[in-house]
Amino acid sequence: MSKILELRSKRKALWEQTKAFLEKNRGENGLVAADAVEQYNRMAKEVTDLGDEIERLEQQEQLDAQMSAPTSVPVHGTPKFGAPKDKETRPTATDEYRNAFWDMIRARGNYGEIHNALSIGQDSEGGYTVPDEFERRLVQVLEENNIFRGLATVIRTSSGTRKIPIAQDDGEATWIDEGEEIPESDTSFSQTMLSAYKLGTMIKISNELLHDSAFDLATYIAQRFGVRMGNAEEKAFITGDGVGKPTGILDDAGAQVGVTAGAVDAVTFDEIFKLYYSLKAPYRGKAQFLCNEALVLQLMTIKDNNGNYIWKPGLDIAKPDTLLNRPIKTSAFMPAPAAGNKALVFGDYSYYWIADRTNRTFRRLNELYARTDQVGFLTTQRVDGKLILPEAVKCLQMKAGA
Repeated sequence: MSKILELRSKRKALWEQTKAFLEKNRGENGLVAADAVEQYNRMAKEVTDLGDEIERLEQQEQLDAQMSAPTSVPVHGTPKFGAPKDKETRPTATDEYRNAFWDMIRARGNYGEIHNALSIGQDSEGGYTVPDEFERRLVQVLEENNIFRGLATVIRTSSGTRKIPIAQDDGEATWIDEGEEIPESDTSFSQTMLSAYKLGTMIKISNELLHDSAFDLATYIAQRFGVRMGNAEEKAFITGDGVGKPTGILDDAGAQVGVTAGAVDAVTFDEIFKLYYSLKAPYRGKAQFLCNEALVLQLMTIKDNNGNYIWKPGLDIAKPDTLLNRPIKTSAFMPAPAAGNKALVFGDYSYYWIADRTNRTFRRLNELYARTDQVGFLTTQRVDGKLILPEAVKCLQMKAGA
């Protein structure tokens, strides 16, 4: 007989004894005799304690089953129960998967049965693939805190490396006389590669919040993780050096220097004008300026040669501020106008490609913070980014210091 069955049997027998004791000591008026109340309370408390112990043992069995399950099975196939009518629906988009995921977060349900019922994916480190509903919420928060995702081209890849072919030139046509041989003009090609760098963060949540049904746990986690991951992404997309992280547009392998300012901490109209025209005309049609707010304060005071301010506020809803009639965006991760910094960027950022490798993963850490009655949650993603055509973005670099 297992320990759980043994305790269940003992608990049932004790409860029958408790009820019998209660009836035996109940007076004609229906009340329990005062001298028997203390004994009854002790017996009832033992029944309750046994129930708590049984629950702990059952939870331990469920966790053992969970830990012994495979940890590198990809998400594929259809759930065994409640399969969606639409065969194209991904397993992570089903109600069963979403419910199982949040049961895992709140430490509810029979995890062994959940694993048997669903084709739940885990990465090599035991993470759960985030269900589609939560994935969308997380991406929305990421975009709110990461303007660069809205400007760049975002692709999804299931492999660790994506090779991108690039045409270095278009060749040329030549005027020829009748009967003259047409000269060769080949196009040269090169390749750039997008990898998959790992980004992660962790938060702690008290058990009180986890078990408070009125608390919107999904929104809270999405916001916390979204802000952290979004900030880390944007910093890398702008200033990353490509070592263990994406290659930013300001890296030497990124945007080309179009203009060097004559001062270490200030820019002029002529320099901005030159930056504008340093970008080839085909890219200017979709080009935008990007800088930090410290530089915007300077740009707001600069006038053209006719005495007109070159910075104009966006007065209509959804209309951005403009500089030389092109949209201007700000990011806290753009460098300040200081000696040697690339403080202003202008270009078509759709040529910056962001590669998201499959879904983000999520893990619950039960024991790490048990002494403080908290649970840790960890999320990871694999992402890379690179400006695949450097000539599509130009930057203004401040004068180097003395």
